[in-house]
Formats: sequence, structure tokens, C-alpha cells
Amino acid sequence: MTPRRGPPAPVLMLGATFLFALMALCVKLASAEYGAGEIVLARSVVGLVLMGALLRLRGRSLVTRVPGMHFWRGLSGTVALCLWFYAIGGLPLATAITLNYMSSVWMAVFLIGGAVLVGSGRVDGRLVATVLVGFAGVALVLRPTLQQEQMWFGLAGLLSGVLSAMAYLQVRGLGRAGEPEERVVFYFSLSGVGAGAGVAMLTGGLHSSHTAEGLLLLLAIGVLATAAQWLLTRAYAIGATLGNAALLYTGIVFGALFGVLLFDDPLSAVAVAGMVLIAGAGVAGTWLSQRLAPAPARVPKAPSEG
Repeated sequence: MTPRRGPPAPVLMLGATFLFALMALCVKLASAEYGAGEIVLARSVVGLVLMGALLRLRGRSLVTRVPGMHFWRGLSGTVALCLWFYAIGGLPLATAITLNYMSSVWMAVFLIGGAVLVGSGRVDGRLVATVLVGFAGVALVLRPTLQQEQMWFGLAGLLSGVLSAMAYLQVRGLGRAGEPEERVVFYFSLSGVGAGAGVAMLTGGLHSSHTAEGLLLLLAIGVLATAAQWLLTRAYAIGATLGNAALLYTGIVFGALFGVLLFDDPLSAVAVAGMVLIAGAGVAGTWLSQRLAPAPARVPKAPSEG
């Protein structure tokens, strides 16, 4: 009898993007009661518990030979997460998700910068075009949807994409070093606990009382993020990278639907065009990164390090 292989990669990828968008929805709802630091703390505690249990179940040790790599991955990824959760609280949901999905375009920027720094000769014109298309998409997304008072949230969303791209480079290095994904996510969650608690204390402290709705939202954020990360990891393990990258941007569609239906978020034709440009640039950036950079690691980076 043929063993069950589970759902195919496209189904897993669509499930991951839906859960990430649902997590972003819960973050936006929780932002009415909690600050970004508290939300990151709660998300990280849940991830820490689940990944710790999974490591124990699989008989894997927490001991790592590359603690420095985990530190830098945790630092960039956690700051990216804090900035993204902050952006979600102040931006239309689809806009916040779209800005964070710029990470693939920023990877193209890093490749261009690396080529210039090492003097490797001509910079690939396709990379330059990808970056320009991505930035054009950002301009279209931000221009019609953001009010003046939302600009700081927009900048936070953009910066979260930059740092997410940096975190991906470190995750790729950890994969090459042979670190299992459970350990990578465990130490990322551990850094999130520390950073989330620190940000929360600096911005008003932790809540001393909670509503049942608030606690359920915090729990849902952690569970959804962890489940989405697992589905994403599995999809990249068994599916084609480029096909997964294309489906990754369905998260923007899910976010747009949630925003329009639940928050009456504005969604103009110009903003939609910008989202399409960013998605196209992201897929192209992923393809070019594969061709022009060393082979990617087995451990993928989730959008927003959610």
C-alpha cells in the first residue's frame, strides 16, 4: 500500500498564506487593547512552548554549535516582527501585509549591493528592473491609502520588510550549518520573548488585567503563526521554490478581503495595481536570487517572520 504523502505543496502554501493573513487580522484586532511589544511577547511564548515540545518529541537537543548565528537571526527577525505588528495596528490590513512582503525585493537590493561592493563587474539589469518595479508598487500602495498621520506606520512596515530579508539570509546560513527548523524557530521565539517584554516595558508596561477576548486573540496569534510556519516549511520542502513564491503573495489577497469586509479599508484601483507590481517583483526577485546567489537553505523564511 502506498504511504500517504499529505497535501501537495500548493495546498500547503495556500493554507500557510491564509493562516498568516488570519494572524495579521488577529494582530489588528488585538492592537485595540495591546501594544506591539505585548503581542510579540504572546506570539513568541506560544511558539516557544510548541517548538520546545516538538524538539522534545523528536528527541532533538537545544544545544547549538552556532549560538552567534541564532543571536543575529533572532535580533533582525524579532525587530522585524515588532515593526510589522506596529504597522498592522495603524495601517489598512492589506497595506501592512504588502509592505512586509517587500522582503523578496529587498533581497534583490542586497544582491545588487553585494555585487557592487565586491566589484564583480556588471550588475544584472534584471535585478535593477525588479527593484524599480517593487518600489513603484510601494509608491502606488502608499500614495492613495495613507493619511499623513499614518506615515510612521508605513515606514515601520517598509523597514520590517528590510529586516525580514536580512533575517532570511541568516536563516539560510543556519540551514547550511545543519540546524533543524524546530531549533531555529525555538531560538527565534526565545528572542521574541525577551524583545517583546522589553518593548512592552518601555512603552507602558504589561497589562495587569485582560479580557477573555484579548487573551483568546493573543493565543490565536501564536497558534496561527506557528501553524502557518510549519505549513510554509513543509511546502518549501516538497514543492518548487518559484511556484511557492508565486502563491506566497495570495496572502495580500486574503489580507485585502479581510480589510475590506471587516474594517471597510479603502482599496482603490491604484493600490491594487501597486500590490500586483510588488507581487510580480517579489516572484521575479525570488527567481533571480536563486539563479544569482548560492543555493538556498532548506529552512525558509516566513513572511514577516510571523
